[in-house]
Amino acid sequence: MTALAAHTPEAVRAALAARGWEAQPAWFAATGVQALVVLLDEVTETEREGLVRWGAKAGADVLTGEGWALVGAPASRLAPLARPDRLPPGLERLAPELGRFLASYADPPRRWALGGGSVLSLDHPVLIGIVNVTPDSFSDGGRFATVDRAVAQAERLVADGCELLDVGGESTRPGAAPVPVEEEIGRVAPVIEQLVRRGLGPVSVDTRKAAVARAALAAGAAAVNDVSGLAFDAALAGVVGAARAGMILMHMRGTPDTMDSLAVYRHVAADVAAELGAAAARAEAGGVARERVVLDPGFGFAKTPEQNFRLLDELATVVALGYPVAVGPSRKRFLGAATGRPVEDRDRATAVACALAWERGARLFRVHDAALAREALRVAGATTSPN
Repeated sequence: MTALAAHTPEAVRAALAARGWEAQPAWFAATGVQALVVLLDEVTETEREGLVRWGAKAGADVLTGEGWALVGAPASRLAPLARPDRLPPGLERLAPELGRFLASYADPPRRWALGGGSVLSLDHPVLIGIVNVTPDSFSDGGRFATVDRAVAQAERLVADGCELLDVGGESTRPGAAPVPVEEEIGRVAPVIEQLVRRGLGPVSVDTRKAAVARAALAAGAAAVNDVSGLAFDAALAGVVGAARAGMILMHMRGTPDTMDSLAVYRHVAADVAAELGAAAARAEAGGVARERVVLDPGFGFAKTPEQNFRLLDELATVVALGYPVAVGPSRKRFLGAATGRPVEDRDRATAVACALAWERGARLFRVHDAALAREALRVAGATTSPN
């Protein structure tokens, strides 16, 4: 008897491949026997009883309470619940959502479509380099506030492996004051224009404001990174959709000035996933195509250190929404809480956090120091690449 590693389908895939299975059938079989747990809310009494009966027949674990059910089973046993023709009576509402989840689990997003025809492949870790052109960012405020300095930093980031550059002109550190629209445009648009002109793109703009996004896209940006998840400016989705640009939707509550007081969750991973799912729905309703949307759980935004680490460990809950996931743990306070290191000495911790996030399904990584993160992600990626 050999006990196979249970935390990844790679162990089963490798065992089947060693016994003559072709690559694709081995992978689908491996994902099929992988144990999954799904939590269902707003469950009726009839549905709850139906799930209990189905679980007894299917050999699945079903825990229930008033209005909810938790189901644990291999993916292959959950699959019949996603087929209307095989559903037990009373569970008809379950099929569409479970079907979407299982489809994205078996075949996760493999590309992110940006503006201007750019596409980023997600079959490897994608580094997003941070180019802050603000005087007051928590980590490097003021260091790259001129166009020449920002371009020089962008060149270093690209040389160290970044495939996207994220230019921000408004600090979102805790307690930061808002920046007027015209001032923010004056900071980011000239930098974006120069980066694109020098072939250092694609470039995204880190902004919450539709007017700033419109100016940045006109300057050549291919994506918009909205830290508010469309909660700040509802018109932003329409601007991004009309430009056929990419969009990152980050989870945050409140504003930089109020977010620390809003870090109250019943279950942080599930709550963040639900709020991000609602943000993605708003983006698509506003005209942003699904293949252009990336989700970011928002490490350090409206979350305590303990909540950040719990969210990192349970990142698969956000990944299960079926969109590519980006993370930005770079130099954040929660890493300092664990290591005792000051902000300028958290790049090693950032690299470790990125590697852990990759193992849990993240595919894009927003960082200040690309070289360290690249090495850590290469090691993490090597463990999940089939031989």
